[in-house]
This record gives sequence, structure tokens and C-alpha cells, in this order.
Amino acid sequence: MDQGENADDLKSVAAEAFAALCGGRQIPPFSSRSQGLSVDDAYGVTPLVRQMYEADGAKVLGRKIGFTNRTIWAEYGVHAPIWGYVFDHSVHDLADVETLALAPFSEPRIEPEIVFGLAASPSPHMDETTLLSCVAWVALGFEIVQSIFPGWKFSAADTIAANGVHGALLIGPRHPFAPRAAEWQRTLSEFEIDLGCGGRLVDRGRAENVLGGPLSALRHLVGLLTSDPVNPPLAAGEIVSTGTLTKAMPVVAGEVWTAAPTGIGLDAVRLRFT
Repeated sequence: MDQGENADDLKSVAAEAFAALCGGRQIPPFSSRSQGLSVDDAYGVTPLVRQMYEADGAKVLGRKIGFTNRTIWAEYGVHAPIWGYVFDHSVHDLADVETLALAPFSEPRIEPEIVFGLAASPSPHMDETTLLSCVAWVALGFEIVQSIFPGWKFSAADTIAANGVHGALLIGPRHPFAPRAAEWQRTLSEFEIDLGCGGRLVDRGRAENVLGGPLSALRHLVGLLTSDPVNPPLAAGEIVSTGTLTKAMPVVAGEVWTAAPTGIGLDAVRLRFT
């Protein structure tokens, strides 16, 4: 984008993305238009979209990391993780929500993910072992992702401008990280997970798919934010969803989906769609 027009262009992109996200409608990818959209510019859109949500009454609860699963990069034409915000209206505990309406989402898909709750703000110099001290709890959950771009055809920059294609985050039982931090560190890099629908196995994933493990994904996000001039670092109290462990699967009303982990002390989760 031209430097002189950049600020106005980013505001226009943010407004269009926000309207599509809130209205359940789809638009042409920004990257396919004459002015294009770079990854750096897309992260300039991120705080503008956040401000629009906040002006509408939403409260930021944390972040979601997308495209950490390297096995799906070719499918979506992306080659690095991205992130977006999660809000109080999009985050739910599965203990409170047994069903989810799909009507608000565009081409929704389901992703089983490891979710962390932060007890402290991570520092960029931390390795995965020292990063453990920043984690208050861990859970298995589902992220519902959506594409405001028809057919899930987009560039990485488009997904960033669309708040990381986030739709909803549904979190299973939360397990305290301490005093089992060493055990969590080991099992979070080794476990496997079965994603099912209607009693049928749909896909099988493993921890290492997510940049080598969910803690590695969290560390990657810390690094991304360190070099980001416009978006804030992670803070204590934030929720971080670390990316899908399996393929992201299309969902329709009437289906019941499950995710069952093995090799880790986390609960299986279940969700029905209406």
C-alpha cells in the first residue's frame, strides 16, 4: 500500500472485515484486490478490528494462534502461524455450553486445540521450561473457525485481517499446571488425539503437529509479539488457544463432535451443533 494512504486503507479493511465477521457474510479476499494486503499491513488492521469489537461492548480475553499445524499449510496456502483475539462473547466453558448455533458463522470448521491460561506475562527470552512458570492452567477445547472469504481461499494476510478466522472457543475442564509442570511439559509434546463425529473417527492428530507441541506454539506467539510494533504482548490472565491438532473439519447443524486425547491427563470434550 502507498505510505500516504496506508492509514485510511487499513481503516477501510478493518471496517469491512469487522462487518463481515459480525454479519456472517463473505467478501473477496483483500489480497486479491488491486491495492493488495501484506502481512505487516494486516497486523496493522488487527488493533483496529479489536477497537471495533471493544466499541461494540466486547472484552478481550486472550489470543488464538492459527496455522500452527504444519500438516495443513499446503491445504490453505500458508507457510507460518498467525494470531487473532478471542473475546468474552466468543469464549465459553463446555461445562456451561453443550450446544452451539452455527448460523452466525461463515463456512464453519472445528478444530481440537490445547488452551492455556496465563498466570504471568511471558518474556521473549524464555525457553519452554521457563515458560512453564507463566501457565496457570491447561485444557482441551474446540475452536470454531470461519472464513469470511468464499471457499476458504485466502492469503495469510487475509486471515490476519479477519481476526485469525476466529469464530468461537469452547473450553473443557481446566487443570492446574502446578505442581505437575514437568509432567505437563513432557505429555504436551507426546500425546495423541482422536477427532470424531457421530461416533465415527474423522481424524487423528498428535501434539508434534503443532510446531512440535503446544508449548512451542505459545513460545512462537511470544516471539511474534515481541517484534510487533502495534500489538501488545501477552499479559497475565489471558487465554491462549494454540492451534488445531488435526485437520480443520467442516461442520453442520445436527452433528455431535468429540475429541479424545491419549497420553495426557486432559478430559475428552463433546459439542453438538444446531
